[in-house]
Amino acid sequence: MADPFIVVDSSEIREGKREELERGIAELAAFVEANETNPLSYQVFFGDDGRVMTVLQVHPDSASMERHMELAGPVFAKFADLVVLRTIDIYGSPSEKVLEQLRRKAELLGTATVTVHDRRAGFTRFRSQTR
Repeated sequence: MADPFIVVDSSEIREGKREELERGIAELAAFVEANETNPLSYQVFFGDDGRVMTVLQVHPDSASMERHMELAGPVFAKFADLVVLRTIDIYGSPSEKVLEQLRRKAELLGTATVTVHDRRAGFTRFRSQTR
């Protein structure tokens, strides 16, 4: 199995927008689950103080992330008034296409930096959920 492709983004939640954001992000997560078969994990976390949202995505490869950006990308505009995207961290080997897609997302939603992290060591174990 190839190493997974991981993207973590962090956003500042705009004042008074948390409830609206929670509804919108729940809809987005449900859309991803229903329409994308390749992501291994799509998780959304809110910080204790309610001011930061972190999205963690694990894909089998860069092509899966490209597909996610094609399908879910048009929905991102509705979050422009709810968050300020601060960072996008990529763990894995991104294609030029996915880098461009993530840079466009960064411009749309805030002032995010897009950083690629090169793996130096480690391993991955994903087990089937069926028993």
